[in-house]
Order: sequence, then structure tokens, then C-alpha cells
Amino acid sequence: MKRSNRNWFFIIVVGVLTSARGQTPSDTLFRIPDTAKVLTIENFYVLVTRYHPVARQAGLLSDVAKQEIRLARGNFDPKAEITYLTKNFSDKEYYSVFNGSITFNAVFPVDPKIGMEKNLGEFLNPERYISNQFNYRQFYAGLSVPLGRGLITDDRRAALRQAELFKSLTEAEQVKMINKLMLDAAYDYWNWFYSYYNFRLMNRGVVVAQEIFRRTKLNVELGENAPIDSVQAKITWQNRLIQQQEALLSFKNAGVQLSTYLWDSVGQPASINLQWVPVPEKEMLIMTGTELQELADLARQNHPDLRKLSITLMQLDVSRRLAAEYLKPRLDLNYYWLNQPFDPQWNWNVPNGEDYKFGLDFSMPLFLRKERARLAQVKLKINATQFERGLAEREVVNSIRATYNSLMATNTIITNQQAMVENYERLLQAELLNFENGESDLFKINIQLEYLLQAQTKWAKLLAEYEKQKALLYWAAGVRNLGREGL
Repeated sequence: MKRSNRNWFFIIVVGVLTSARGQTPSDTLFRIPDTAKVLTIENFYVLVTRYHPVARQAGLLSDVAKQEIRLARGNFDPKAEITYLTKNFSDKEYYSVFNGSITFNAVFPVDPKIGMEKNLGEFLNPERYISNQFNYRQFYAGLSVPLGRGLITDDRRAALRQAELFKSLTEAEQVKMINKLMLDAAYDYWNWFYSYYNFRLMNRGVVVAQEIFRRTKLNVELGENAPIDSVQAKITWQNRLIQQQEALLSFKNAGVQLSTYLWDSVGQPASINLQWVPVPEKEMLIMTGTELQELADLARQNHPDLRKLSITLMQLDVSRRLAAEYLKPRLDLNYYWLNQPFDPQWNWNVPNGEDYKFGLDFSMPLFLRKERARLAQVKLKINATQFERGLAEREVVNSIRATYNSLMATNTIITNQQAMVENYERLLQAELLNFENGESDLFKINIQLEYLLQAQTKWAKLLAEYEKQKALLYWAAGVRNLGREGL
């Protein structure tokens, strides 16, 4: 080959596959074309958390919890009751009984009640007798107080507390759903990242291999190269074409997979085309031992799985206190003032304490077997949940530490791999210089090119793997994968 052709060959290879003087490998490998549209990981996260159906579905959990609380508070709504009984036979009014009342179910163990009775008739039960002083009408106002079972807690108050805890439980479940969505989205984004830059590397390889084959074929026709050289150059070019098509397919499919996370504001699926490209993170995550311990402590308090188990323990404690309440006898006191302080004609009467109705309701199982068994069951559930939470906490902390170890190891490997890429570039440049001086051949050049492409491909793959591990670290800690600010 003539010296002018060797110089040309040297310029082509160096210009396409190696960095220019004063530039690092990342300056050329990760330089975004002017025609490309950039989709950063931060912008991608914003789109996912704002419009993805799973994110919107998680938002519905808060509404579900609000309705649970509303349902439980319904047990404390005032209740209006009316009873009316009448009997007429043989033109006689045997009796007419009317009782209307409003009960105010309070959060405290006191249920105030006001009402009015109107009872008359020839055969009226004497217990219901009301004089004709106020047209057979009588006002009453009083309250019912549990002195035994129900004084500390009851079914209504326990249900309300359970609903309030359910709200916290749904919030933890919401965080868990979002965190898992973000982890899956991060994995697919960085797969897309790797497939794109691998495709770019394969494109570079095809450009060089094609030009080498064209020039080698021309030199064979001019008698400057042996015919076998063009066969070897064509095989290399064909191999690079196959790699290019495989990389293109991978890039397209990665984009399709990434599109599953993209939705617009009206709930319609969106997509990305080949014009959209990813970009690498600017900084590596550097975390000290103290910061790692702080992250583990944060996970112990806020990890959604641990939060759910803690809230479950709180719910079980509510059930335990309610079950313990059923070990007490039922003793309800009922006291009602009659026509005090107002009578049916709305006249003010000084309460004298002489006109009243008073009653006591008492009941208690003799053996309490059902009540004691219920309490024992709740205590067993509490013990089992405590064991489960202790194990889950250990697994969370160990997962954080293991992921952190992998992250730091990958960081070191990336540094070494980047240095290796730079060394392969030096070897290639040296081989090209030898080739220019007639001390090398096409076979050796192709070997060095192949080594460089493999090193650059592995470097891009390690960068993607590093970002996946970083996303996994945040997920293991139960925090949002939005960078260090998410801590």
C-alpha cells in the first residue's frame, strides 16, 4: 500500500474510533448528536410518577382510606328513632304509643339521648301511663354510661382507630407501589441507555470496516494488496453489520419497553422514537460509612414494608385492648330526666331530681372461654408479627449493605475499565503508527479495533449496571430513586 493510502487509513480510524487530542473517551462516546432529543433520567422519573397508571392507582389508595375513616365515623352519627303502635277494636282505642328520640353517639363512653313520648288509650300498659297534664306527652333527656365493658374502649372506637391506622397503612402501600415502579422504570431506562450507546459503537465499527473494505478492494484492483486481504476486510465488515443490526434491534426493543412507562395527561399511552436518546449521570455516588448507617437507620423507620408491619402491630394492639375489654362484665347505667328542664309546652322547670327513669343492665359469661380465647389469639398474632418484623428489618439492612458493596465494587471496576479503554486507544494508535511505517498489517489493526470496541461496550454496560445498582440501593432503603436529594 502506498504511503498516502496509509496516511489516509490512519486518519479514518483515528477520527472515527478514538478521541481527539485533549479529550477523554467519554467526550466522544457520550457526545450527543445535535439532531437528537435528550431524555434525562430525572425527566423520565417526573413523567412516570405523574402520569403512569400505577402511580395514579396508588393515588387512589388515599381516597380508599378516607372512605374507610368516613365509614367508621358513621358509627358516631346521631340516630333518630321513632316507634308508633296503635290498636283499635270495636270502636275502642285500646292504646296509642308513640316514642321519638335522637341519640348522640359520642366518641366518649357516654351516649346522650333526648326524646318525646305520647301514650294514651283505655287499655294502655300502666308502665307507659302519662297523665293528661300535657296532652299525654312527656319529654325526657338523659344518657347511657357503660361502667364495665366499653368504658375504656368499644367496637365503635376500635373501628375508628383501625380506620385511622388503615390510612397510614395505605400510605405505606402507596410508597411501596411507587418505589417498585421507579425501580422497574430505572432498570428499563438504563437498559435503553446501554443499548443506545452500544448501537453507536457498532455504527462506528461498521463505518470503519466498510471504509477499510472499500479501500482494500481498490488497492487489490491496483495490485497493491493481495486478494485475500479484501476477503478478510469483507468478513470483518459483514461481522460488524450483523453486530450493528443486533444492536439496532436491541435499541428499538428497549425503546418499546421504555414506552410502557410513558403516558400523557389524559391517560393515553405515549411513545418514544429513535430520535430520543439517554444521557449518563454526571456524578458517581460517593457514600461514607456514616451516610450508609444513616440510610440504614432511615430504612428502619420509613421502609414501606417495615412501616406496614409496624402499623399492623398497632392494629393488633387495638384488637388486643378490645378483646381485653370483653373480659369485663357488662354494666350499663341509664338515667333520664322527665320533663326537665323543659316540659312539652316548653316551660322551664328547675330540675328537682324526683322525676326520672333509672336502670342498670348487667351481664357476664360465667366461664369467659370465648373472650379468653379471642384475647389469646390476638396475642399470638402480635408475637408472630413481631418476629416477622424483626426478620424483615434484618433483611432490609442486609440488602442495603450488600447493594452498597456491589455499588462500590462496580465503581472501582468502572474506573479500571475506563483506564483500560484509554490504554486500548493508545495501543490502537501505536498499531496504526506501525502500520503507517509499514511495520503492521490489516489483521493486527482489526484485532486492536475489536479489543477497543469490546472495552468500550463493556464500559457502557458497566455504567448502566452501576446506575441500576444505585436505583436498587434506594429501593432497598425504601426511598424514592431521585438522587441523593431523595434521602
